[in-house]
Amino acid sequence: MGDNQKLRVRRFRVQCVPPITAGAPPMGWNKDCTKQVYVRPPPWSDSLPTIYAITPTYKRLVQKADLTRMSNTLLHVANLHWIVVEDSENKTSLVGDLLRKTGLKYTHLNVHETENITSRGSRQRNLALKWLRDNFSVNDSNEGVVYFADDDNTYSLELFDEMRYTKKVSVWPVGFTGEMRFASCKVNELGKVSGWVVVFAPNRRFAIDMAGFAINLKLILSKSDVNFRLFNVSRGKQETTFLQRLVTLSDLEPKAANCTKVLVWHTRTSEPPNIQSLGDPNIES
Repeated sequence: MGDNQKLRVRRFRVQCVPPITAGAPPMGWNKDCTKQVYVRPPPWSDSLPTIYAITPTYKRLVQKADLTRMSNTLLHVANLHWIVVEDSENKTSLVGDLLRKTGLKYTHLNVHETENITSRGSRQRNLALKWLRDNFSVNDSNEGVVYFADDDNTYSLELFDEMRYTKKVSVWPVGFTGEMRFASCKVNELGKVSGWVVVFAPNRRFAIDMAGFAINLKLILSKSDVNFRLFNVSRGKQETTFLQRLVTLSDLEPKAANCTKVLVWHTRTSEPPNIQSLGDPNIES
């Protein structure tokens, strides 16, 4: 397990006034005017709640591509702690090296899935929840929010602003999921969630996708026995069995303009078809 945060300098070009001399070039972009002006990720702020993004990951041809794309999004989010949990007997150098190079604050964990459990990623999410409970107390002053962020989704930066001040559990629409262009929640005239706009299993108490909610850290800490079920849970019911032990429907906080904006999408990186050769096994891709 390793926690790391380092700041890296980004550079951008500014328009400079050239020297006023005879024969001087006209005003324009000057290659000598590239300035090192700000660091990434954004500087840590004691006044902002921390977002703990929990990401299960597993070995596959597009794993590095997905994690790289996701890290480039997270680099723009202030006060974010990335908890990456590998489905592996050991932490791999591919994931470890990638995390070290991102500049993000992160924790790298691993647990191997040896049994045929109902929902992939559940054991990894549970290990991340254990790490949070082992490292924080409900009586701590640390403010934070927990979000289950799969490595193959696409995230708008606005989503993280929406979830940051979650009181209990916040919810929002998710694009390209459940046989719909987007799945969402119904919000009544009082601004409360009253139901769900879904096709798949609409009678679920919490008919929501894993990417469609965030939980206040203190709620996770105070309910230390609440984890994802590993067995005997039907497909698509993992979220319901988890959330119903934390909150009621009336506790939910609709975000994203009362669940009218899509800020996260279920996407998937396709593996290249008809690969004839994997090439040098020592070269990561």
